[in-house]
Amino acid sequence: MKGQHRRPGLSAGARFFVTLLVVVLVAGAAVGGWYGYRSVRHEQAAACPIGVTLTVAAAPEIAPAVSRLAGTWNANRTAVDGSCVRITVSAVAPASEAAAIAGAAKVSVAGLGEANGDTAIADVWIPDSSTWLARLKEASPEIAMNGVSVATSPVVVALPQPVAASLGAATPTWKTVLAALSAGQLRPGLVDPNVDASGLAALLAVGGAAQSTAGASDASSAQTTTIAAMRAFATGASELRDDLMGRFPRAADPTSIARSLSLAPVPEQSVLAYDAAKPPVPLVGVYLDPAPPALDYPYTQLPGISAEKADAAAEFGALMSGSSWRATLAASDLRAADGTFGAHMPKIAGMPTGPFGPVTPVPGATVDQALSTWSAVTVAGRMLAVIDVSGSMATKVPTAGGATREQVTVAAAKAGLALFDDQWTIGLWTFATNLRGSTDYRKLAPIAPLSTGRSGMLAALSQIEPVPNGDTGLYDTVLAAYKAVQQGWDPRRVNSVVIMTDGENDDPSGITLDSLLKQLKAIKNPAKPVEVIAIGIGTGVSEAELRKITDATGGGTFVTADPSKIGDIFLRAIALRPGTQK
Repeated sequence: MKGQHRRPGLSAGARFFVTLLVVVLVAGAAVGGWYGYRSVRHEQAAACPIGVTLTVAAAPEIAPAVSRLAGTWNANRTAVDGSCVRITVSAVAPASEAAAIAGAAKVSVAGLGEANGDTAIADVWIPDSSTWLARLKEASPEIAMNGVSVATSPVVVALPQPVAASLGAATPTWKTVLAALSAGQLRPGLVDPNVDASGLAALLAVGGAAQSTAGASDASSAQTTTIAAMRAFATGASELRDDLMGRFPRAADPTSIARSLSLAPVPEQSVLAYDAAKPPVPLVGVYLDPAPPALDYPYTQLPGISAEKADAAAEFGALMSGSSWRATLAASDLRAADGTFGAHMPKIAGMPTGPFGPVTPVPGATVDQALSTWSAVTVAGRMLAVIDVSGSMATKVPTAGGATREQVTVAAAKAGLALFDDQWTIGLWTFATNLRGSTDYRKLAPIAPLSTGRSGMLAALSQIEPVPNGDTGLYDTVLAAYKAVQQGWDPRRVNSVVIMTDGENDDPSGITLDSLLKQLKAIKNPAKPVEVIAIGIGTGVSEAELRKITDATGGGTFVTADPSKIGDIFLRAIALRPGTQK
């Protein structure tokens, strides 16, 4: 039997030496690889220099998701059209960006005010809602833009859990919410719809819900319900969404709950973020039907950017879809454009899973109507209404069923009066030529509170008739009306003259336009502003003439060739009163 022989091998010292040699060789290879990688990266960077920088302004809640996507894009040195494109993302309030865009186009958006001067216009804009695009387009077709939704957040009615329970065992409906508002059972709030899309969405939904609750044939009841709801929301209006959310109860005792905000239409995202902080009183998000228009975050290229930037913007926007983007949005409590959401999205009771149908664009005129009504309802004024009674106001309006221009004008004034609460003070004049001797105007009702003078004002409006063969004594009347409002100027209210006419000045014995403008300039007092709002109806007015007058006082001119549309422009005119701009 052969014996067992030990295999010759390495000594312990030799084995250590070999191991050390292997480690050194591997480490050397790694270091060489690293320097090689860096060399390649430097070569790539040199081969792909930064050609353009694409700036993106995003609504604050979606900005983190967009920034993460841009970070990956920049780290990968993404090239478009042969050169690398760098993307920078800024969180910008949609109202600020919209004001900057409007200011650059030299147009004004009702209720928005002027740009703050610190907001630069980006190459790509992601506001929280397409209603911003509609408002800008309504202000000027030259700044019409189209966006593609890249995220969404339904607008819900947020209530503290104890308040939601008090409205009944069943899920609250618009009917129960509107009834509770009318009865004063809730302390509602709303973010100013002029500067916040969720507040605007709530206004649009309230009007539809009021009509649905009242019935299709009861327009008067629907208007009454809408106005009551707007006034209730206005008592708790806030300029900022964060401020509104901070007014929900911070303690669970009944006194704190009773004194705090008890209802507010806000985005689902706001409710999810609020409850994630584990507040002592969580919020319930109620998904009402009809639902307010959801926030749809349109990815929008601004007009006038270069072809290189437009190509880069298109490629970057194309990345905002699919499961990866859905997961990124969920980290910010947002849904994808179709209403679905990522696995890590927080949940609240009754939360629909999606997908939703596409968000129906809201026409700019509908948006303007809602905001104009809000302005008329919520911003008290001191106004002198001056109505043309010249002979041409007897002209019949085919689009108004044969009613005269005078009749449609008076009807618009009465409808406006129904919107004004008792905090308003209003007076009424009529004008033509030589209504009282050589005086072109007649005072039908002095400027007085509606709390005591509403019935008298309605009676005076009902008595207005055109004066046969009367001409248009516009200039003398404007000057007298301006002086009358200025004389009793009220610092607690918006002071204005609203003059409605269908013609040009036609009073050879009166003052000239140059004289009127010179006198207005002489008596104008910036510390006590009085604006003249001119409403022209029909084809016989001179818009240029009216604009010279309203420019001199800082007011606004609104003209419609179709007198049947005066009701719409009356509301827009009221929305442009001084003091209603932010």
